[in-house]
Amino acid sequence: MMRKDDLTTGSMAQHFRALAIPAALGMLFATLYNVVDVYYAGRLSTDAQAGLAIGYQAFFVLMAIGFGLGSALSALVSNAKGSKNEAQTRRFVAQGLTFSVFATILSMGIGWFLGPELIKLVSKPGAYREAGFGYFRWLIFALPGFLLAYGGNGILQAHGDSRSMQQALTVAFFANIGLNPLFMYGIPGLWDGMGFNGIALATVVSQTGVMIFVISRILRLEVMNSVNLREFIPTRDSFSQITAQLIPGSLALMVMFLSGFVVQFALKEFGGQAVAAYGVALRIEQILLLPVLAMTRVLLPIAGQNFGAKKHDRVREALRFCWGTGFAMSLVAAPILLFAGGFAMSIFSDDPEVIRIGFSYLRVDGFLFPIYMMLFSINSLLQALKKPIWTLWISIYRQGFAVAFFIWIFIVVLDFSVWGVWFGIASAVLSGLVLSLAIATHVAKDTIGGLLKRP
Repeated sequence: MMRKDDLTTGSMAQHFRALAIPAALGMLFATLYNVVDVYYAGRLSTDAQAGLAIGYQAFFVLMAIGFGLGSALSALVSNAKGSKNEAQTRRFVAQGLTFSVFATILSMGIGWFLGPELIKLVSKPGAYREAGFGYFRWLIFALPGFLLAYGGNGILQAHGDSRSMQQALTVAFFANIGLNPLFMYGIPGLWDGMGFNGIALATVVSQTGVMIFVISRILRLEVMNSVNLREFIPTRDSFSQITAQLIPGSLALMVMFLSGFVVQFALKEFGGQAVAAYGVALRIEQILLLPVLAMTRVLLPIAGQNFGAKKHDRVREALRFCWGTGFAMSLVAAPILLFAGGFAMSIFSDDPEVIRIGFSYLRVDGFLFPIYMMLFSINSLLQALKKPIWTLWISIYRQGFAVAFFIWIFIVVLDFSVWGVWFGIASAVLSGLVLSLAIATHVAKDTIGGLLKRP
């Protein structure tokens, strides 16, 4: 019988189903987790919602290290597994955990000083900026939980396990429902609570639990049965390989998150309601993108193992399956964004202006849905082929230059309203797809003999 962690044989549909469904559920609960935060912030005020949006955006710049680390370890471990090199697989797992600890400590130090400056860039003095400052300062202590958990999840996915993270995130979601009101409002007669900052403390507690569970699952992997403590001592070769895979992916994600600041910088001219609307609309968008995100992310370990095993035809088969399924998902999600976005916005805000602005973003986003799917899958493929540097160049163009350039064109030159921000984003996404396809075609020709056609 085929081992469940061997992705180099068997039905491609079965592998995607086994990995993507738990991953999608985990991402669903992670997104709903954020939705709970948005909901409770909205119970306080629009300023609290706007503060949460800009504070979390600053935190996400640091989170790029965790997401990039997860992708790096997934690529390296899956390639080692595909080549049937157990010693190398074990080494990357042990060194990856050690690397994650160092990366977390460094990120916390940088974030403590950098985060408030980022928040200042995208806000004006006032209540919502102060709310963002307080939220971010508490949230920085959640970094160990996020970075170690997401880095560890890359190791688990490389072994065909996306269920462990899903279980941890599910528990964290339900814990957050109880912890948010507890830390915000306290216990009558005993403790008055922390107000808005209680949302951040709830995140610290629950995500630390996710981290502990994920690490415990890694230590139970079969490949770790023969591990010894010396293998956790940093080595130059292993750290160099992890860094080489990590830096382009993390920088690409940082550029992506920083592009959010470009958007918010443009939106601040339209007031706090526009900033709050964008924050709420992003959460709605994320919920509908979950199946697509899960599908494209698990492409990485599937393609990575088969690339390590030199089964290039299966790498192409995985990409074709991912695109076909992703387009089918887009046919379901896009109409929801186009026609039901206003209702979805009204769940999280009773401010008519916030609802109106958020719905305008979701309408544009509906047309971009399949484009996002193709972009995400190309990024996963490039990482699986151990060519992450190209994901950085794509991100620098699409989310660095193009977003700022096209927003400037629509807002300053053409004098559009807030719609100009959304049209600027759309122009950047569409032109970014053209560039991504050209790069993917070039890389695939050199590494696997072609992007879609059999050699």
